[in-house]
Amino acid sequence: MHLAESGDPTALSAALRERFAERVGEPPTVVGRAPGRVNLIGEHTDYNAGLCLPVALPHATYAAARARADDRVRVASLQQDDGWEGTLDEAASAPGWAGYAAGVLWALREAGHAVPGVDLVVDSRVPLGAGLSSSAALECAVGAAAAGLLGLDLADEGVREALVAAGMRAETEVVGAPTGGMDQTVAVRGEAGHALLIDFGPGGGTTQVPLDLAGHTLLVTDTRVSHELVDGGYAARRADCEAAAAALGLDTLREATLEPVETLDDERVRRRATHIVTEIARVTATVAALEAGDWAEVGRLFDASHASMRDDFEISCPELDVAVAVAVEAGAVAARMTGGGFGGSSVAVVADERVDAVVRAVDAAFVREGFRSPVHLRAVPSDGAALV
Repeated sequence: MHLAESGDPTALSAALRERFAERVGEPPTVVGRAPGRVNLIGEHTDYNAGLCLPVALPHATYAAARARADDRVRVASLQQDDGWEGTLDEAASAPGWAGYAAGVLWALREAGHAVPGVDLVVDSRVPLGAGLSSSAALECAVGAAAAGLLGLDLADEGVREALVAAGMRAETEVVGAPTGGMDQTVAVRGEAGHALLIDFGPGGGTTQVPLDLAGHTLLVTDTRVSHELVDGGYAARRADCEAAAAALGLDTLREATLEPVETLDDERVRRRATHIVTEIARVTATVAALEAGDWAEVGRLFDASHASMRDDFEISCPELDVAVAVAVEAGAVAARMTGGGFGGSSVAVVADERVDAVVRAVDAAFVREGFRSPVHLRAVPSDGAALV
């Protein structure tokens, strides 16, 4: 059984320091680290002022940085052939993947922080395009490194808020990918052994939910169907949700209930709103089921969530549907697609002794269907952004 490994943070940081010195000619001053995430439940609820329940992964992105004497930014990645170089002002229009990294530096400076010019080299263990928030991991790793250069305390609440906001601005304003903030929030605030309940409603906040897996594994399956937030599907779903709220005379769908939603004339918009209202309720129910150790109820809620995303929100795909169905058939107690959809990953709760059987069953099913071979990883609940 092959599982994608997260690697040892200390070893990965040391290796990146060496690569940075080879490229830049001097060692980095700091290395920031931030994790990817898997969302247990609560999809597309963040921009609807709803609830979600993500977990920070052990798989993370690392950003080595050194301040420069000028205002230039040089960005390189061990995973990409192309880098980027420009001024801090020009970072607002950095293209491609570099926009996620340079955009954070620009956003922090726009927020009033004295960000210097920076040499930056990044390395990542978060699978790309898998719906596991590789973009937010990059943003928040760079944010953590920038905080280190500026002497800011990552345990400070104001600094954490600034890093989340900078990551969101980089993603929305520089890259042009819509985001509701879940990914950046858990990348900064995740805690080992916990899921993070995030309330995006007015006056909401975050609550650490102890995650006692009690002999179970969170198994993530990357279908290797590329997940892109900038291809229009995400934005279209968001527009449908906004249309539903407007038709109901509400600011957001967080305020909606099913009875008025069922009166919406536009059938597609009605189905989108139905998913949001029922998904928010499922988050609350899942927290209660996890606290009670009621895995059968978690399984029922995951199943209902996946069906809602497949049928009402229409963000699943054949590979995700097969991964979920086969995992349950092979013994998973719960499984659903996770992330923004249109490809990406599924997440399953599997008894430790059944992990190998579930992986083999999903792999065999993908061969039968003619799909690309999937990649699996263990989602061990981990800490958020830090210096390493």
